[in-house]
Amino acid sequence: MKEQYDVIIIGGGPAGLNAAMILGRSRRKVLLFDSGKPRNRWATSMNGFLSSDGVNPRDFIKKGREELVKYGVQIIDRAVKTATYSKGQYVVDDEDKNVYHSRKMLLATGLRDALPEVEGIEELYGKSVHHCPYCDGWENRDKAIAVYGKDRSGIGQALAMKNWSDDVTLYTDGTQKLNNKDMELLNLNGVKVCTEAIVRLEGDDGMLQRIVLQSGESKQQGALFFSGETSQQSDIGRQLGCEFTGKGVIKTRRLQQANIPGLYVAGDAARDMQLVIVAAAEGAKAGVAINMELQQEDRVKP
Repeated sequence: MKEQYDVIIIGGGPAGLNAAMILGRSRRKVLLFDSGKPRNRWATSMNGFLSSDGVNPRDFIKKGREELVKYGVQIIDRAVKTATYSKGQYVVDDEDKNVYHSRKMLLATGLRDALPEVEGIEELYGKSVHHCPYCDGWENRDKAIAVYGKDRSGIGQALAMKNWSDDVTLYTDGTQKLNNKDMELLNLNGVKVCTEAIVRLEGDDGMLQRIVLQSGESKQQGALFFSGETSQQSDIGRQLGCEFTGKGVIKTRRLQQANIPGLYVAGDAARDMQLVIVAAAEGAKAGVAINMELQQEDRVKP
């Protein structure tokens, strides 16, 4: 006979783990899938999370998983390949072709960042190249900060980085789309601009030291921030027929509900406020909402 779960959670990051804790504490039968590829797996510290500021993300996940043991949450370290919904039932196939069934589902699969196509960036990513100033701006305060953004895409982040350093340079990597108003705004706010093409980033032990330009000139820089494109880490949302925003995240209502009955989405996959603490909070909120929905369905009515 098929094994029936109350909830299947896809994604073992902060959102998925916190939802699993709430649901486990509510005595629900929970199955959590973790592919082991969190968005921040290159980072050495997780910041801006009260009581866990500066903790290594891997240690944070490890502790979270250990805390779920006493609540009977089952964790499977595999990716989910397919998921379908029909008449109040979710059916999930993992990468080993095992099949699982549940009444509700939570997607906490996160996003994937597209790194700028610049030589040397991969060795520096997560240590001195970042995408989130709220996560890593403090650690790079008062450094010579580079902001990468082709055409006009880096203007907003370059201006924002002035919050953390007076020495900010916007690199457009060979593109010339900044207009006179853009240049006036950047100049008035003390942001330097370099439109020359970048050849490579150079550093030592993961720490950026210089940006080499096409002319052969090198610019001394201590960190680089970029605001690139993101995409869903998993296509399960599309398989199920979720509605998406223009920014590529899944549309959710107030309590993290998607447009499919019994489907909830939490974390970066569903929101533009992409912080670990926000993802964890959304997971908790979704966990409560799922449990309340199950309570309503199971309640004997006169």
